[in-house]
Amino acid sequence: MVDRLSEDERISLQTELEHLRQEHRDLDAAIEALLHLSTTDRLQVQRLKKRKLVLRDRIVFIEDLLTPDIIA
Repeated sequence: MVDRLSEDERISLQTELEHLRQEHRDLDAAIEALLHLSTTDRLQVQRLKKRKLVLRDRIVFIEDLLTPDIIA
């Protein structure tokens, strides 16, 4: 699939990928901080974890687009 992408598309996807990875790391930190509070808002933690899963799915999708197909 990577051979079908233009250079601009590839750069755009790589930029988005880095942004998503950073947001994923930030959510990790936010969840960890919330869990260490004595009054943890479980609903908020659930929402953050769900957002993290959505980000992970998008990250995997973009990584697949950027990885060349290997014919075995």
